[in-house]
Amino acid sequence: MRFYDVTEGEVLIDGINIKEISTQELRKKIGYVPQKSLLFSGTIEENIRLGKIDATDEEVRIAAEVAQAMEIVEEKEKGFKSEMSQGGSNVSGGQRQRLSIARALVRKPEIYVFDDSFSALDFKTDAKLREALKTYTKESSMLIIAQRVSTIINSDQIIVLNDGNIVGIGKHQDLINNCEVYKETVYSQLSKEEIA
Repeated sequence: MRFYDVTEGEVLIDGINIKEISTQELRKKIGYVPQKSLLFSGTIEENIRLGKIDATDEEVRIAAEVAQAMEIVEEKEKGFKSEMSQGGSNVSGGQRQRLSIARALVRKPEIYVFDDSFSALDFKTDAKLREALKTYTKESSMLIIAQRVSTIINSDQIIVLNDGNIVGIGKHQDLINNCEVYKETVYSQLSKEEIA
């Protein structure tokens, strides 16, 4: 998103250095969900539509379904027309995250960036969301920054960082066999049955 520029190497999208793309054009390509989810005063629908102002009601509903946010909508008396307080203080942290994810999903961008956006979700909701994302985002690239191994275990490629340095790159099983930092993290978070 170019909040920071790379100090070495380059970042390419479709073979083009992102420094050669206008910031506005670059950000249109990205659906970003920050670690600290933000909601704004207005309705649930308006919060989701911030991702795509001209989204249809159907697009808003589908984004909410994929983000596992329909229970939030359905428990509110006015559904999508229910008011959210500034910052989303009238919903839980996990609910804020799901609505923030719906906002990114409604854009249908080329690239999704989920910055530790699943951390406030319970494991069951996290699993259901990741399963729904497989179909919904199949035409897009997805970057997931996570501390929870179960969130990234089935990724095409996992990059393991330790003290700001890359210490492993590969799929889950490769990293279990070849990256001590990853292996330690996995064994500290998952049972032997889950690892198998």
